[in-house]
Amino acid sequence: MSRPNAFKLVMLPPQSAITRDWAARLATEVPEVRVVVAEDAATADREIVDAEAAFGWITPAQLASAKALRWLQAPQAAPAAGYYFPELVAHRLAVTNFREIFNDHISAHIMAFVLAFARGLHVYIPQQLRREWKKPPEDAGVVHLPEATALIVGVGGIGAETARLLAAFGVTVLATDARRTTVPEGVAEMHPPAALDALLPRADFVILTVPHTPATEGFFNRARFQRMQRSAFFINIGRGMTTRLDDLVAALRAGEIAGAALDVYEQEPLPADHPLWTLPNVLMTPHMAGYGPYLNDRRYAILADNCRAFAAGTTLRNMVDKTSWF
Repeated sequence: MSRPNAFKLVMLPPQSAITRDWAARLATEVPEVRVVVAEDAATADREIVDAEAAFGWITPAQLASAKALRWLQAPQAAPAAGYYFPELVAHRLAVTNFREIFNDHISAHIMAFVLAFARGLHVYIPQQLRREWKKPPEDAGVVHLPEATALIVGVGGIGAETARLLAAFGVTVLATDARRTTVPEGVAEMHPPAALDALLPRADFVILTVPHTPATEGFFNRARFQRMQRSAFFINIGRGMTTRLDDLVAALRAGEIAGAALDVYEQEPLPADHPLWTLPNVLMTPHMAGYGPYLNDRRYAILADNCRAFAAGTTLRNMVDKTSWF
């Protein structure tokens, strides 16, 4: 679709030193864009009226008043529930996000969990803290990765990179995905989401990388844990709202799965009295699997590329299906 070369982009509040720096860089590097940094809601309300583009969280009232808005850059890879409100989903504007920037960092975090379970660190770390020297039999306590199977639920950029790393260790990788039609490197079998229940009993590791959407909210529940092998491990680094923590605790206590590793939770921060803290076969990190260098550089690159594409009337990066939230 054709657009005028010059356009107005509103940086919606709240602002930070990072977003102010991005605005200054865009003014120099993408002369077609006129950037307005809205430091408060009143400024955003006024400036959004004639803006063709915006960055950040937009309110229903701002969207209703925006007469020219055609593109919204989400400030995250998968914004929290509430970002895609009904009026935004129905609106004609395009939404893009920051997916793909965490692929290397999060896939490394997943592999840390897999290797920890495979080599028994979930057993030995607590022993270390208790100053206990206890060894299992020589042929016990290890998952031999060349004979193991992993199921990756969601093979976008993170899941695809994880599949490649797992395959390098000899793991057979099964995968489900709602969109992908090509089979990523390292994936032995690719299936639609409807095949999930049939695949769960085959996996030694079940790895969730899916975003929180209407379809995935709470979809990992007690029934699905009961379909897993009793020797299998569950790993979630996608979104906390995909997994019912009460059901996970019940499955762990009942011995229905061997262990779990989590970076995301239904409630964050996880309350100090939550039973997950004290279960012996659980590894937890505080929603930081994506941490690593270059993230803001990657975010800015997507924003700048999309500004250039918008001015030129060409395809934007990381287009979102608003009805699915990703």
